[in-house]
Amino acid sequence: MRVIGMLSGTSCDAVDAALADLTCDPDGELTLCRRGLLSVPFPPALHAELASCLPPAEPTWRQICRLDAELGRLFGAAAVRADTELAGGTADLVVSHGQTCYHLTQGPRALGTLQLGAPAWIAEATGLPVVSDLRTRDLVRGGQGAPLAATLDALLLPHEGSPAALNLGGIANLSFRDGDGQVLAYDLGPANALIDAAARHVSGGRARRDDDGARAARGSVRTELLAALLADPYYRLPPPKSTGREHFHTAYLLRHLPEPPPPADDLLATVTELTARLVADACRVHGLTALTVSGGGVRNPVLMARIRTLTRPLPVTDSSLAGLPAQAKEAYLFALLGFLTVHGVPGNVPSATGARGPALLGSLTPGAGPLRLPPPLRRAPTRLRVTTSGE
Repeated sequence: MRVIGMLSGTSCDAVDAALADLTCDPDGELTLCRRGLLSVPFPPALHAELASCLPPAEPTWRQICRLDAELGRLFGAAAVRADTELAGGTADLVVSHGQTCYHLTQGPRALGTLQLGAPAWIAEATGLPVVSDLRTRDLVRGGQGAPLAATLDALLLPHEGSPAALNLGGIANLSFRDGDGQVLAYDLGPANALIDAAARHVSGGRARRDDDGARAARGSVRTELLAALLADPYYRLPPPKSTGREHFHTAYLLRHLPEPPPPADDLLATVTELTARLVADACRVHGLTALTVSGGGVRNPVLMARIRTLTRPLPVTDSSLAGLPAQAKEAYLFALLGFLTVHGVPGNVPSATGARGPALLGSLTPGAGPLRLPPPLRRAPTRLRVTTSGE
């Protein structure tokens, strides 16, 4: 099956769309053939409107309704381009995670989750069936609805030792095998969310991020501010747990700043160090033996250098060595989840999300024709082989 997987991260700067050919043999080996990734930038006006509505803002129902439609149109346009430019018009299915706008938690419990980007716009634009709303079914079974990356990681992580997969998006999440070989996963805390928030704040909104970690590289870590940030009660909650921008946002950061506030570069250095410390602490607590990293944070050399320094002698590599480019891994994840859904296979990992049991994820929106699902897989995938087009 030829599947387009799509998402927009917390930076809200582009929709990533990846094309994958997915097949599963009777023995449970799943093959994912990568056929390319494209990114469709957010129009500046839509980016500004969305940014003004994200936590801690309290948008109106009118704004939410408008954003759901506008994001649906954007995702629809991205899917059309992916089908045309990457698949030559031969895609079978679109899987859209949408744009996470709120993830509602209360202590250790997840109460709800909201992703905008109405799938009907995607189905209308492409004529293809669409799988969307991939988190809610896990959540209603008592899970966190996150991190869904554990599904892909469970197929990729070796069984020897205690290897782990780290994703540095807006939030840093970790998947790993424990001593019994069981896959566990949870959100560590902020990654790009606070780094980006600090960059926007110190630049008066002119910069969306700390490009190449340049400002952090010039600054010095403020130990008192770092200690205040590390005192957040979230870090003391046992996994499984999840969080997002509704907790870690600009106003949150400003509440922790001392008077007078630190120089701009020192602030960037400190929030970068925060993420590296969270990663290093988790590696130590769980006795991890290797770390494979993906997500936008891989492009921040200062953050990656600090993670490598603080986790020595742990080998730290990026996910491209496993066959999945760091920037594309999550888009391929959602392609995989949609493939599992239409083949009748649960897509969550209960040991990772905390759900009471396996759940068939997502909702289906028909395309231009009748909705025809493929036969269910006779066996759920147990391992994953990643190839590229032409292999």
